Amino acid sequence: MFNVLSAYAGDPILSLQLAYRDDARADKTNLSIGLYYDDQGNVPRLKSVIEAQARVAQSTQPSMYLPMSGDPAYCKVSQALLFGQDADVIKQGRVATIQTVGGSGALKVGSDVIRRFFPAIEARISNPTWDNHRAILEGAGFKVDTYPYFNRDTQRLDFDAMAAALRQLPAQTLVLLHPCCHNPTGADLSPAQWDEIVDIIASRQLIAFLDTAYQGLGEGLEQDAYLIRALVKANQSFLVANSYSKIFSLYGERCGSLSMVCANADEASRALGQMQQAVRRNYSSPPAYGASLVQTVLNDAELNALWRSEVDEMRVRIQSMRERLHQGLCAAQPNVDWDFLLAQRGMFGYAPVLAAQMNRLRDEFGVYIIESGRICVAGLNTGNVDRVARAFAAVL
Repeated sequence: MFNVLSAYAGDPILSLQLAYRDDARADKTNLSIGLYYDDQGNVPRLKSVIEAQARVAQSTQPSMYLPMSGDPAYCKVSQALLFGQDADVIKQGRVATIQTVGGSGALKVGSDVIRRFFPAIEARISNPTWDNHRAILEGAGFKVDTYPYFNRDTQRLDFDAMAAALRQLPAQTLVLLHPCCHNPTGADLSPAQWDEIVDIIASRQLIAFLDTAYQGLGEGLEQDAYLIRALVKANQSFLVANSYSKIFSLYGERCGSLSMVCANADEASRALGQMQQAVRRNYSSPPAYGASLVQTVLNDAELNALWRSEVDEMRVRIQSMRERLHQGLCAAQPNVDWDFLLAQRGMFGYAPVLAAQMNRLRDEFGVYIIESGRICVAGLNTGNVDRVARAFAAVL
């Protein structure tokens, strides 16, 4: 019966992890998968989360099904983080938010809802982007194409080409945007450039779908929400998917949310119902444990402050490693322009010049990057960054 099934080639990033796991070299370095590591090379447990776990463990309540939309307290704190504490758009009831199975689940639910009510429209993703963006949108039935984003010759953001392409899109095209810490390039727009994109979205009547997986790791928790709040200020209706995997170091708990910003409270009520229906047709209700940790941290003033300081520490450490890598590369190859690395933000660096050397880096130096040239800067530490810089220089 199942002989008709075709083989699945596997996810290239996840497949690479198996090769790294089986590599016996002690000095191997994993710069492929998007995980945050501390300076000892470990995925950390945040102190704020450890305290939340202790508090949650004291509960004697049974583990019941959550509503289709998830934990209401979790949804409330998610809104505050994205849109601002006591934001008018929240007070007006114009934001419908559900808890989802990670950021990927938020993208899936949002795509299904939009596809159902806008069956004829197409979707656009940045070139390049996270591979799963295309897979999720195509899985929902969208025809997916790209808009220019990164110039591989200059190895920098190509804003003019991006803006020009968006200005040509038909009304109601679904446009997926990265509000901060662009994956894979780390090349972000300035506030002034985002303002121009917001004007284009408004004038062209585009449907903006924002994927926020790294809030706080670019410029800061508030600064990284600039696009979200600029779209609210411009009275736009749009969608936001967010994830807590990286900024809470809760990868396996699959904590995400989906928010739909609407013109009024009545629209938001209907949007919430459609998101709930999409969840019911999919996984029925989200998992409870991770959400209980997130809302415990964010709802407690002391834990919230501790968590914010921990996110700040992550951001500062990543940036220091980016600068250290830049210094090492400039010392090894002073005639090569490596300054593009300093213009990038978040967990990733992007160096297409290294893409063709992926296999050499792995085989000769035990340095794992993905084939696009994306580097997980968060995988660097004081013990390996100089060696990685020498490896990069050696293969070019």
